[in-house]
Amino acid sequence: MTLTIDLPDNLQAALRAHASAEGVSEAGYIRRMLERDLTTPEAEETHANGGGMTRSQLAGQRIRELRKGVTLGGISIKELIEEGRE
Repeated sequence: MTLTIDLPDNLQAALRAHASAEGVSEAGYIRRMLERDLTTPEAEETHANGGGMTRSQLAGQRIRELRKGVTLGGISIKELIEEGRE
């Protein structure tokens, strides 16, 4: 399916920034959002049986995406975790 959406400049800029930060195209970023938000329990079973991602896998993927670039006082989450292990 092809869909055309007119976005105001501020949303267009935000979309580009988020997609770029995740290393995907704007269309790829939107597709991920739709897959995450439109997955239902019924679709989860279909996806699980058909080799697609389950809702929990999508949630894990989304958490990893949201963690990218997050810092606390200039230290990344990954560095904080490593420091906690030492």
